[in-house]
Amino acid sequence: MRRREFIALLVGLAGTAAQAQQPDHIRRIGVLTSLADDQQTKGRLGAFEEALRRLGWTEGRNVRIDYRWAGGDTEEIRKYAGELTALAPDVILAAGGAVVPALQQATRTVPIVFTQTPDPVGAGFVDSLAHPGGNTTGFMVLEYGIGAKWLELLKELSPGIKRVAVVRDAGISAGIGFFGAIQAVAPSLGIELTPIGVRDAGEIERAVTAFARSANGALIVTGSALASVHGNLIIALAAQHKLPAIYFGRFLVAGGGLISYGVDFIEQYRRAAGYVDRILKGEKPADLPVEGPTRYELAINLKTAKALGLEVPQMLLARADEVIE
Repeated sequence: MRRREFIALLVGLAGTAAQAQQPDHIRRIGVLTSLADDQQTKGRLGAFEEALRRLGWTEGRNVRIDYRWAGGDTEEIRKYAGELTALAPDVILAAGGAVVPALQQATRTVPIVFTQTPDPVGAGFVDSLAHPGGNTTGFMVLEYGIGAKWLELLKELSPGIKRVAVVRDAGISAGIGFFGAIQAVAPSLGIELTPIGVRDAGEIERAVTAFARSANGALIVTGSALASVHGNLIIALAAQHKLPAIYFGRFLVAGGGLISYGVDFIEQYRRAAGYVDRILKGEKPADLPVEGPTRYELAINLKTAKALGLEVPQMLLARADEVIE
């Protein structure tokens, strides 16, 4: 082999070896959550990361994930939405419907995949479920009709109730929608409703304490970021005032709540990872339909029921997906 060809071969081999040592192209995912940095949220985001790994995306090798935790604070949500979009991510996971408006205000080009969002069409996040349009798509967490189911389950568990306080965030469309769905069936069950806001701990404590002064009361805790943030307080107040309460998520029953009926939040995040993967591979949010829950799960805490002096009907126990003893 001539000297010139030999040198060219060596240069080519060196270039190939250097290219082989280069890390994969790093893609960037932003994650904005309206919830607190607690074990429940970490579990959901852990499921998201695990699902990404199974799809071939590994932190530090071919993807970087930037997290921001807002803890239910509106100002923090706006600030972090701006911070994340300034990083020019390839896609953003909106962990909770409360953060979607801020992200959409910050960007109309970066793809957004949401989870835990009750009514994305009514809230104006997407044009329709089948054809979202724009840069946003994702996964609905609950349909408003579940509000009627919450009231029916509460009445089945505690037939003597006459009054129900609906704990809801009136500042979001879901708070209005859930209350309307519950209100539609309350007269047929002989129930008088009282709305309770969740803006801060003081408001919740004052309202629940005032509501509990009259007999035959119970609580429905509808889904929202603030209800999650103040979940432990609500559970403690329900126990203190001997109020049967139904919650939107199983994690609140695991924390001492009486009964819950809702979706599997962990599964929502696994499915969201699938959409993030498809977007990173070139698909557009506008072409990915918004998907609803695949199943609902019922959880009952028998220890809490006993503390409230309630006998859980066997038929209800038989339907439960989880019974905490």
